[in-house]
Amino acid sequence: MQSNSANSLGIEPATLVNIYRQMARIRAVDKGIQAGLSAGKFLFSYWPATGQEVIPATVSQLTSTRDYMVTTYRGIHDQVAKGLDLEGLFAEALGRSTGVNKGKGGAPHISDPASGSMLTTAIVGAGAPIANGLAFAAKSRGEDRVTIVNFGDGATSIGAVHEAMNFAGSWKLPIIFLCQNNQYGEYTKLADYTASKDFASRAAGYGFKGVKLDGNDPVAFYQGMKTVVEEIRAGQGPIFVEATSYRLGPHAGVGDNHNAAPEELKAGKEAWPVPRTRALLLKSGICTEAQLVEIEEAARIEVETAMDKALAAPVTPASETLIDVYADVSNVPVRGQYPRREAEVEPTGERKNMLMLEAVIQAQAAAMELDKGVFAFGEDVGKPGGVFGTSKGLQAKFGKDRVLDTPIAEQAIIGCGVGAALVGMRPIAEIMFNDFAGVCMDPIFNHAAKQRFMSGGATHVPMVIRMMVGGGIGGFGAQHSQSLEAWFAHVPGLKVVMPSTPFDAKGLLLSSIFDEDPVIHLESIKLLRGIKGEVPVEDYRIPLGVAKIRREGADITLVSYGWEVHECVKAADELQKEGVSCEVIDLRTLVPIDYARVLDSVKKTRRALVVHAATEFGGFGAEIASTIGEDQFSKLKAPVGRLGAAFAPIGYSRDIEMNQIPSAPSIAARVREILSFK
Repeated sequence: MQSNSANSLGIEPATLVNIYRQMARIRAVDKGIQAGLSAGKFLFSYWPATGQEVIPATVSQLTSTRDYMVTTYRGIHDQVAKGLDLEGLFAEALGRSTGVNKGKGGAPHISDPASGSMLTTAIVGAGAPIANGLAFAAKSRGEDRVTIVNFGDGATSIGAVHEAMNFAGSWKLPIIFLCQNNQYGEYTKLADYTASKDFASRAAGYGFKGVKLDGNDPVAFYQGMKTVVEEIRAGQGPIFVEATSYRLGPHAGVGDNHNAAPEELKAGKEAWPVPRTRALLLKSGICTEAQLVEIEEAARIEVETAMDKALAAPVTPASETLIDVYADVSNVPVRGQYPRREAEVEPTGERKNMLMLEAVIQAQAAAMELDKGVFAFGEDVGKPGGVFGTSKGLQAKFGKDRVLDTPIAEQAIIGCGVGAALVGMRPIAEIMFNDFAGVCMDPIFNHAAKQRFMSGGATHVPMVIRMMVGGGIGGFGAQHSQSLEAWFAHVPGLKVVMPSTPFDAKGLLLSSIFDEDPVIHLESIKLLRGIKGEVPVEDYRIPLGVAKIRREGADITLVSYGWEVHECVKAADELQKEGVSCEVIDLRTLVPIDYARVLDSVKKTRRALVVHAATEFGGFGAEIASTIGEDQFSKLKAPVGRLGAAFAPIGYSRDIEMNQIPSAPSIAARVREILSFK
């Protein structure tokens, strides 16, 4: 290849050649997949990025595997340029065991820490908040890594992107928001879904720089991106980059963009950067025709070889079904399998009498002292210590870099936690009310919960999401009093914890923070300031998945968790006066659940009632009651009972709320009904 000065081109000749080499590889992958799909050689979903090749090819010359990338299901061109092993990439798309993620995530969910491709999401725009977490981790560790999050122009309409940009601006994160504007949001043309003249100018509204670059021109794009990457490494980020290009293919499948008018498609093909860059290399004398053919042939052979090996690999077997749901497969609930976990060792050191909220603060402080990767963040958690004071004093002790106030943006909060956890930090994210989970369901349910499984164990999310649960107090109303634990328990990959005492709050929260899976830690508002107890000063852990007998009895087992445990104990005390002996089991952890101890109790009492503050219909109690019924059917003296809240939003009126949620009198009444069964 001929030498040429960069002065006339504005780019080093060797760099331009390397850009084209990556483009040739991307093009070979695109052609190989489209040919295989058309011939029926294989079948999987494919979203072509034909026409956008120069963007990742150029970025690859400015970054390394140390730098983090988040991309979308359409980002196969991003993956190729980032350095993913092509055999592993194809095998993943084909659902083969040799896939980069064991064939468990597929092409839309690639995670490859070795190349820096940390997460791929099939949810439009969802990667932006998660990328913030990666950037925060790099910044907090003093690393000069650049984080790039790729998304299409269609994602600019998604609230998560707006939350993430505002969040990144507020925290001054080293991140590039790279919008690959291919003029289409799935099947809808840009002009039909937004009145914006461009996207780059939006960055100014979030307090940082936005630039618009020509994503069809390798030289201009390289020059612009070089400056951007240098500024990010120098701590001048975040920066929003709008890379204009054109999607020549359809939203999904093979062939041309069939939504485009003929003249539009013709113009797009004329601007296509692959032939354009090829022509530039020839015209400038950097490469001969033979040299370019050699590059293209090498790419074709690489792709063909990788594809053949992937096709020959074994399909990921059904035996992998429960592997990678959790770090420990025994945490997966399976009918008929009830592991017995060892209970906690009773601490012997000094104890102090404290409120539950004080125990929560102590747990966070202890964790932050033990591990510098632990940080707490959320709305008002800094100087105020959170709305309920459960972080009070932590910022003064550990500083603003480890106890961080956030914008009011739940998707951005949880997404940031997911990203930071992906690279080994241990975030403690606070969501003010359990009810607000609805605002951030996607990063919880689709990312934190599923990442270990989708990545085949390549990455995981060791984070805690603390949520306050209303109910039993009165005056909060329908949007601040729901008990939504059944939502979380229904999602594979999440663990769910709900303590009922200050002792348990500290021990369970510490275990949750140092758990290797995402944990939802639910804290009853009624108990935070409403109950005191002796709590060990030292660090101690309560294993997840171990229930506690709160009161021994012989006639019926009451199973509960959270603040309703105390109502069950009160009911048991009242019923004792009538000669009825109730055993009260506090689950403490819903997932993993301790069925072994529950079933031991029911074997003894032969009757059971499950009590919770959540609605009875569709509540978690139905799961427990069904399991008890199946396992103990021939031994039971009466059908297993359930008692939950009436199927209505929680009333603002205290009279309504206290009537619709289980209380000691209503629990006692339900027990009498079960005991009367003949």
